[in-house]
Amino acid sequence: MNVPIEQISALFADAAEPATFPTTVLRFRNTRWADAVDLSGFSETEWVKHFAEFQSLSQNLKMPLALRYHGHQFHVYNPELGDGRGFLFAQVRDSAGRLLDLGTKGSGQTRWSRQGDGRLTLKGGVREILASAYLEALGVNTSKAFSLIETGEDLHRNDEPSPTRSAVLVRLSHSHLRFGTFQRAAYYDDTEAMAALINHVIEHYFPDCADEALGSSTPALFERMAQATGKMIGQWMAAGFVHGVMNTDNFNITGETFDFGPWRFLPKSDPNFTAAYFDQQGLYRFGRQPAQGLWALQQLGGAMSLVADSNDLSRAMGAYEPAYQESFAAHTLALLGIERGIELRDDLLFLQEFYGWMTQSGAPWPQTFFDWFGGAASQDRAAKSPQADLYETDAFAKVRSLIEARTPVRPERLDHAYFQAERPVDLIVETVEALWEPIAKDDDWAPLQAHLDWIEQARLAYDWPDALVRTQRTT
Repeated sequence: MNVPIEQISALFADAAEPATFPTTVLRFRNTRWADAVDLSGFSETEWVKHFAEFQSLSQNLKMPLALRYHGHQFHVYNPELGDGRGFLFAQVRDSAGRLLDLGTKGSGQTRWSRQGDGRLTLKGGVREILASAYLEALGVNTSKAFSLIETGEDLHRNDEPSPTRSAVLVRLSHSHLRFGTFQRAAYYDDTEAMAALINHVIEHYFPDCADEALGSSTPALFERMAQATGKMIGQWMAAGFVHGVMNTDNFNITGETFDFGPWRFLPKSDPNFTAAYFDQQGLYRFGRQPAQGLWALQQLGGAMSLVADSNDLSRAMGAYEPAYQESFAAHTLALLGIERGIELRDDLLFLQEFYGWMTQSGAPWPQTFFDWFGGAASQDRAAKSPQADLYETDAFAKVRSLIEARTPVRPERLDHAYFQAERPVDLIVETVEALWEPIAKDDDWAPLQAHLDWIEQARLAYDWPDALVRTQRTT
């Protein structure tokens, strides 16, 4: 197989040597996505050899690559970044022909590790499995946890009880190239590297932006990246997801959620909710995520101005806000299983009333969306909800009328067993801790697997590809 990253690896990556682990115990294997990228035929022994010992896949990278990048971390520029506990292991294609990366977390030190040990806690790996599976179930564009293997080392961390167990994670992502990759080229005033990077991204991810003139293709590419970023953050806001650390090295080129750290899902609507305990100023709080996405794009545009006109880039960045608004509206209504309005402004008024009530009432976020999936078709379900009293208040009357006025989208989905339950699957912090406790105490993985099975039922019940198409306006 031709490995596209090799086209630019000399400019943006360094060879990395995988760590050697005391033990290797397979804890999670994403069989559905392994099948999608034609890697489902491995035995458990072969799987461990590739995804813990990192023996090369056939006709793929001979050595893993630790990617180089810079980034703004909490708005402070850091030129000392790069893959410090992970690397790009391989590139594959899915059944749709998309180029995907198999990247690692916890695979050992690289030249970019600084003072870090290059390892990952087992709990951190479990959290990423949960978050990526749940986001996918909610229809959010996200990387996928592909493999988790426990590695038998005792790790010491300041933010959790230590020593703690270790693991190596492999994630499947639609590119690990980051905004910070462009920033690094700009920092060194390296027009050759910037041109090579832009041409590579256009060729393999956004071919419709191709133009012989770099000054024309770059703004076109930036516009597509702005749209992809706006769409992703709109989905986050509808799903109640708080990324936690929206540094520019944690945004990728295709608008895909990745680099999970102190993420949270909202228990209830709260614009000031902050996921990271160290974000004491609330820079990346839930309500600031749309503004932070724009700020990150401004830094990306500044980097791209090395090879393109700043005015052209500024115009291209104008695509972000409409993409965000459209996505936020579309995904909210898709999560409620009801149709879009005739115009976007109708949907924005709906959002104002709906989320305004959510915030003022303190209604649990997951339960509310679950109760009203299908709109008027779920009147009886909502009346039996654990929070049915909230729906009988005067404050909810207008929201109810707005929900019930929208036509349900494929209400037959309500026949799925998932929607027959009293409560939805959720990933609020108490749920995550409850799933980790039996693993930590008794090495009992059954509750985690049961929760993942429940998340999968939610994904099947929502049936996203068709549902999302049907909630897009046609005018």
